[in-house]
Amino acid sequence: MFEDLTHKFEGVLKKIRGQGKITEKNIDESLREVRRVLFDADVNYKVVNNFIQNVKAKSLGEQVLTSVTPGQLIVKIINDELISLMGSEKADLLFSDDIPSVIILVGLQGSGKTTFAAKLARHLKTKGRNPALAACDIYRPAAIEQLKVLGKSIDIPVFSIEGERDAVKISNQAVDFARKNARDTLIIDTAGRLAIDEQMMNEVSAIKKATGPAEILFIVDSMTGQDAVNTAKAFYDKLKYTGIVLTKLDGDTKGGAAISIKSIVNEPIKFASIGEKLEAIEPFYPERMVSRILGMGDIVSFVEKAQTEFDMTETAKLEEKLRKNKFDFDDFLAQIKQVKKMGSISSLVSMLPGASAALKGKEIDEKIFVRLEAIILSMTKKERANPDILNGTRRRRIADGSGTSIQEVNKLIKQFDDMRKMMKGFNRGKMKNLLKSLKMNPGMMNQFK
Repeated sequence: MFEDLTHKFEGVLKKIRGQGKITEKNIDESLREVRRVLFDADVNYKVVNNFIQNVKAKSLGEQVLTSVTPGQLIVKIINDELISLMGSEKADLLFSDDIPSVIILVGLQGSGKTTFAAKLARHLKTKGRNPALAACDIYRPAAIEQLKVLGKSIDIPVFSIEGERDAVKISNQAVDFARKNARDTLIIDTAGRLAIDEQMMNEVSAIKKATGPAEILFIVDSMTGQDAVNTAKAFYDKLKYTGIVLTKLDGDTKGGAAISIKSIVNEPIKFASIGEKLEAIEPFYPERMVSRILGMGDIVSFVEKAQTEFDMTETAKLEEKLRKNKFDFDDFLAQIKQVKKMGSISSLVSMLPGASAALKGKEIDEKIFVRLEAIILSMTKKERANPDILNGTRRRRIADGSGTSIQEVNKLIKQFDDMRKMMKGFNRGKMKNLLKSLKMNPGMMNQFK
């Protein structure tokens, strides 16, 4: 997420922090580099100019010029201005008092609306709501079937009308369906186009008028840079949507859309989609996103993901096994599966302070867990339960069975042995207290920056 942008910002901020004395000249020099970084990230030029002017004005303030650590203060100003640019604070979804509360998803074709519809439905379900989905994309081939498949995978009903070519009629009847089936939220997936056209805008406007939505979310592909800003403005002028969703943040995104879009339409970014899996969605926290962009990590989100995905009952069983030194490859496999639920490796790495700089130029192998699982699953039950019996012959058979090399098998076994020794002295109580403290007091994360 934002790897190139993060690396460039880290370099610029390192120079700024090193300034022992701040003058207007070296502020100008530093901000020229910041400007170049933002333009390289395809941030809207008006947004860049306003940002630079604001940072410069505050950097020339008496408090900065007379500070013992002026460089650090300027970094803080850049951090605060970026947060302000991206929304200042988390914006919650809007819900109406009516049943159902309607949420309409709009955007261009290929922005990820249909997948996000299912992600949002799953997310709301985990929060205690009872959502339904409505398939109103009547143009894209297989769009309705795709939504049905996704809905079935998360046990959420999808309303559609076979052969119907009137999206407004479908949305109207979907509201009745949700009401009759005690569904408190209806998420409507609308049609997109490869480019903005009048027919699409008129259709979505008619759906809005017919259903009276509590929320209209503009879904934008964050990899499209400044083009996303132009599209966002066109949609907003017509629909006056109430929130923005950034998709494909796990891809090779420059960051221009994420940084620019909120200030152009003055509506909050509400969600970030960070992977293909249906659980790969997170509420948008401007402060946390800026922290990632500037290479400071996001430990709060990391801890929250761990708390959400890790089964504490299984963790208690694991503690007992560790105490008795009975941790085996089946337990290791279970831990791998829990870590995988937290998201892609690259998304997790982006949450760790300093990780981007440490891994600069190094490719992250997203398939490493696949190979680890293949190796473990190629072991017999007896071998997984008794790792000490894994001799040379058995290791060769495991390598052949998993499609890996004997070196990879040996490396995994060594790492497993090392981890088993380390975890033998692991104090779960201390870690549990740490997680609890972090959850109760996110502000203490500042010490990691």
